[in-house]
Amino acid sequence: MKTAGFMRVGALAFGLVMANSPGIRAETAQLRIAQQFGIAYLPLIVASERGLIEEEAKALGITPPKIEWLRLSGAASMNEALISGGLDFATAGITPMILTWDKTRTTAKIIGVAALGSMANILTTNNPNIKTLADFTEKDRIALPSVKVGFQPIVLQMAADKAFGQYDKLDELTVSMPHPDATAQILSGRSEITAHFTSPPFSQQQLASGKVHQVLNSYDVLGGPHTFNVVYATTKFVNDNPKTIQAFVRGLDRANDWIKANPKEATALYIKAENSKLAPDFVESIIRDKDINFTTAPEGAQKFADFEAKVGLIKQAPASWRDLFWSGLGEKPGS
Repeated sequence: MKTAGFMRVGALAFGLVMANSPGIRAETAQLRIAQQFGIAYLPLIVASERGLIEEEAKALGITPPKIEWLRLSGAASMNEALISGGLDFATAGITPMILTWDKTRTTAKIIGVAALGSMANILTTNNPNIKTLADFTEKDRIALPSVKVGFQPIVLQMAADKAFGQYDKLDELTVSMPHPDATAQILSGRSEITAHFTSPPFSQQQLASGKVHQVLNSYDVLGGPHTFNVVYATTKFVNDNPKTIQAFVRGLDRANDWIKANPKEATALYIKAENSKLAPDFVESIIRDKDINFTTAPEGAQKFADFEAKVGLIKQAPASWRDLFWSGLGEKPGS
């Protein structure tokens, strides 16, 4: 009995020593990650299906967190869940992330964890009379995932600012709607929705139908490639879980490399995860598109931030894009 007691005490002491040893640290036991719909979220799908985050956690010497993958639509619901503590990682467009970063500077202190990739968003319409932004009338409605605070409405504001010198001129025409629902409505032609600012694969699906045409390309608005979606968290979560953050970003980097090397297999994972009815060859052609780059390095972040500061959407632009993101991304070739 004495020996057993001694062993219990010894084990407890050993555990305390190990827990307090340099380089050994308990991190979060769970990781709640939310994502939305579309090809932009393929790196998360691949990382999930292939267990890449868990593998990287083990390689870094921590117990892999139990990952819960959630589906939410729109930046507003993402931000609400993140700030209330219902999420650890939110995913949304880079522009709403910048808004939330500014809004929470003295509270939750939102910080970007990684980019999900660069890809163009397209403003489509089924109205043959609409060729430019100037052709929209009060009878038209533009669907996008989240009005005002989402990626698409802010890019639309950037385009309106260039076209009219009035960034919010088209805001009253926008309505919130998930991409799959908006795609169904605009293709049906039997809805008040006459336009849709959307992302791959929905933009390609619509254009391939012959029922809609392109009005605007976000790469043209920004003057080149830009990050579309990002993953972000609270600064406290990032600081409390440094190896978990490392494991997550490394997992995404591996997912991106795997997608580029295995587009056909990545297509199969996407179709399964999204329960997509799109033809595999069609999805693969999107993944192979030269204008789509799956990378964790942010692109064009400073342009978005500067615009949001210019029109008063945020109080002050960051001095550098690096101020918007976890310090571990600082060595990546961002902009």
